[in-house]
Amino acid sequence: MKTLFIHSLLLMVVVLFVAGCDSDNFQDNPVSNQNITESTQSQGTYFKKGGNGRIAFVSRRDGNNEIYVMNADGTKLTNLTKNGATDNQPDWSPHGKQIVFVSNRDGKDEIYTMNADGTGITRLTYNHGSNVSPSWSPNGKQIAFTSYRDGNYEIFLMNTDGTNLTRLTKNEANDDNPDWSPNGKQIVFASNRNGDYDIYIMNADGSGVTQLTHDFHAVNPAWSSNSNHIAFSAAPNDDENYEIYVMNADGSGITRLTYLTGYDFYPSWSSDSKQIAFSSEHEGSSDIYIMNADGTGITNVTNNHSSLDMHPKWGK
Repeated sequence: MKTLFIHSLLLMVVVLFVAGCDSDNFQDNPVSNQNITESTQSQGTYFKKGGNGRIAFVSRRDGNNEIYVMNADGTKLTNLTKNGATDNQPDWSPHGKQIVFVSNRDGKDEIYTMNADGTGITRLTYNHGSNVSPSWSPNGKQIAFTSYRDGNYEIFLMNTDGTNLTRLTKNEANDDNPDWSPNGKQIVFASNRNGDYDIYIMNADGSGVTQLTHDFHAVNPAWSSNSNHIAFSAAPNDDENYEIYVMNADGSGITRLTYLTGYDFYPSWSSDSKQIAFSSEHEGSSDIYIMNADGTGITNVTNNHSSLDMHPKWGK
């Protein structure tokens, strides 16, 4: 059984450069009852432009982890944070005017917001435990995040000014990677509460927890903008690379999208749900890629082979 702390997957991307096996002969996970559909994929150099919004992501191209933004084709690259700390895990506000992110600029991982041009940085959390994985609610009023403040990783909710803190999950397992449904009524997340990491959903008040995947080693869930699908990264067999999968929002119809050497993480949907951005070590170092929602047209949009680019978040 893999014991993978989801919050540390960003660090895992930094240090792992393991070339995975060619998975043309993928087989269903023998311990899972779920059916997997294989997509017909093209690994070409073309992708259909049409996703709206810029992409925020993490890059080490200036020597440490910083938050950058770029157009979906990789142009107009801008460093927003410009400091010596480690800045990670950006997410856009629904109106696109702010970004929430994680930084250790004050000594440990805390959650901050800033304007979309990098100004107005504001610290939201003040706690002795690690605070990571922020996700901005669709109505713009709340931020879900993961915190270690009570001895394990649990999902919390707060207002966008850091007030009205509410704990949503209450168990001894690790819960992480929250992402909102587009209507704001549910949150999808990853948890190892049943042994392996799998994908779960719950109501926005923490009730109605439902497991969607089973024995799938699944992390990084991302809800599509049209509400119909959830993308995630998974390695359902111990000898598999982490690849990008998609499923219906009820957990049915699991389909594998990527067949790349190297780990694939952090899927993020375009606002029209027609494309997915993700980070991959396919060409050695981690870069940002874009593909169509069916897995075709995979394109490396950062091509930064001398450094690391990861954790993309597509603006809505």
